[in-house]
Amino acid sequence: TLRHSYIASLLQIPHLVICINKMDLVGYDQNIFESIRETYLKVSNNLDIKDIQFIPISALLGDNVVNPSEKTPWYQGPTLLQLLENIDITADRNISDPRFPVQYVIRPLSDEFHDYRGYAGRVAGGQFHTKDEVMVLPGRQLSRIASIDLFEKSINEAINSQSVTIRLEDDIDISRGDMIVSPDRLPEVSQEIDMMVCWFNEKPLNPAGKYAIRHTSREARCLIREICYKMDINSLTRNDQDRTIGMNDIGKIRIKTTKPLFYDTYNRNRLTGSLILIDEATHETVAAGMIL
Repeated sequence: TLRHSYIASLLQIPHLVICINKMDLVGYDQNIFESIRETYLKVSNNLDIKDIQFIPISALLGDNVVNPSEKTPWYQGPTLLQLLENIDITADRNISDPRFPVQYVIRPLSDEFHDYRGYAGRVAGGQFHTKDEVMVLPGRQLSRIASIDLFEKSINEAINSQSVTIRLEDDIDISRGDMIVSPDRLPEVSQEIDMMVCWFNEKPLNPAGKYAIRHTSREARCLIREICYKMDINSLTRNDQDRTIGMNDIGKIRIKTTKPLFYDTYNRNRLTGSLILIDEATHETVAAGMIL
């Protein structure tokens, strides 16, 4: 439970539901429910979780799963289904920082679209509108959006998480891995990255190893500059002595990439603030990283 809670905190999951199960085995005792709740809250004080809700349930008998249970008259909160259906997640999305990692350059080889040049991808933050001024990274060229295409029609606006094709008014050399952004809301651009990693490979992190990263649609090789610390999951404290990061360990590292990355911190944008680490020798994905 502590490991899962820490990972939820690390992933910046804003809403956490703690279902205290098997209440039927303890006679739906409110004191036991409150004791478990208080114990968890003491531990979670060290976690960055904004909203925690507790529900007493019996998964076997269905108490407080779909319908309110008559056996827990002391609980006046929503059932699990009611909570999941009504929780507000609109405020959890980044709508202020326009980000568009280019996944593919579309150049149809046909007479009908002989001058068509579009940039396909998924909006990773904010919103884009036709005629918006944009900047293309890494070259920092300025242009305006000529059109936004969705399937076979043009739209005036592309919103967060929407997959579209953007055309620009100017002919700019753009390729996969570049990013279209707002010149007024620029991301961080750097080759030195601090991040928390969740390691899920049997082979531990090798400070001298050869690794590659994939960040949005951009790929690069990287060096491990420093293993800063490892988290002690049992106490939720930093372990500065043992810096060996192995299977299921979580720690902070610093890397240097062969290309600059265009990123936001993970707590600001999950898509541009996350990456994966790949072992170049085995091509296995060895870790997930959250940029700090």
